[in-house]
Amino acid sequence: MENTTNTTIEQPRDRAVLVGLNSPKLDQRDNADEDTLEELSDLVETAGGEVVATVLQTRFSPEPRTFIGEGKVEEVRELVKNEEATMVIFDNDLSPSQQRSLTEDLKVQVLDRSALILDIFAQRARTREGRLQVELAQYQYLLPRLTGMWTHLERQAGTSGKGPIGSKGPGETQLETDRRHIHRKIDKLKEELEEVRRVRGTQRQRRMKNEIPVVAIVGYTNAGKSTLLNALTDAGIPANNRLFDTLDTTSRLLSVSDTLDVVISDTVGFIRKLPHQLVDAFKATLEELEYADMLLHVIDISNPEWQEQAAIVDDLIRELGAEQTPCLRVYNKSDLFWGDIRPHGEDTVNISAKTGEGLDELLRAIDKRLDKGTRRVTLHIPYDKAGLLDTLYREAKVEAVEYGETIDVRAVCNPRAIGLVKPYIEGWVEPKEPWE
Repeated sequence: MENTTNTTIEQPRDRAVLVGLNSPKLDQRDNADEDTLEELSDLVETAGGEVVATVLQTRFSPEPRTFIGEGKVEEVRELVKNEEATMVIFDNDLSPSQQRSLTEDLKVQVLDRSALILDIFAQRARTREGRLQVELAQYQYLLPRLTGMWTHLERQAGTSGKGPIGSKGPGETQLETDRRHIHRKIDKLKEELEEVRRVRGTQRQRRMKNEIPVVAIVGYTNAGKSTLLNALTDAGIPANNRLFDTLDTTSRLLSVSDTLDVVISDTVGFIRKLPHQLVDAFKATLEELEYADMLLHVIDISNPEWQEQAAIVDDLIRELGAEQTPCLRVYNKSDLFWGDIRPHGEDTVNISAKTGEGLDELLRAIDKRLDKGTRRVTLHIPYDKAGLLDTLYREAKVEAVEYGETIDVRAVCNPRAIGLVKPYIEGWVEPKEPWE
């Protein structure tokens, strides 16, 4: 019998040296420390790379040319050589000239945090909208980095009047040509995104007409948002323990209670030091927040930094103009929480999306917050008022109709529909006002 063995050839992974600078001259959110470098390491894993060494440099102010100073560059170069690294990734954002200088000095590809996040987004984008957003962000990131990429082509023809005959052209450098090309691409992508947004706006208007509330799940990346959506709706979104696993908004219909259906949307995970051009480019994905009737802010309570992560999400919610939207804080991964006292209080729910603990309580909390006076009622409509049935089909959710001595209807009615048909509602009693 022939002995066959399966051998899988593994793709060579990028080997990365991580570098971070901590300086009192840098803004707090731009600084690197052990925690942000650990998160950067997770990002490298997500991108399919492998971290082989980490360097954290502390100095009073960034060095203009190399950011970390010549001595540290020498140390990193040695590390790259010894570890056979293929790239160096900075936890801070580098200027275009710093990126070029470091690439020349280290002789390997140099990326900063923004470029790495863009690369992950490019890998993860699935829908047309997601891909458009990533492409737009990539071009916006590339634009200021063009300078100096074409130094060998910077000779202009025909601008001084002293060039040879026949060289009088538009007088445009390769750099300017590229810049115009990228500006055109950016304008085209923005137009296409506007179109996607318009289509989504139409869908949203249809939902609003149907009066189906929209609930958006937000949270720090890897907090368990997709796992929660899967647990609530059996949506089947891949819920992997990877950063940025969901890039495109995924919406599902969820029956919260027997009188409330909602559209529930999962959104891209938030992260500290999110590149500005990404915040702009992803407005289309995150604009769900603006139109949501309610936010579920999912917080990974098992993460020692959950308070800081929650604060970053709160800041981004404010930046996106959604701070007035009712918000439930959903403390997830409670099964892994080590503390003595779980967070508690109004608009707070502790759950484990993985084990299902607390999901019933979460549904009750959503129902309570979104209760707009919708009731399931039975009506007995006389035949001479049969036109009301048409009104009910338009204004309410009709579940059953039987024709007997009267037209007997079971329907879920909002307050407006109740106001139109209340004389025929079985057992109807006018609710008392609080002062009565």
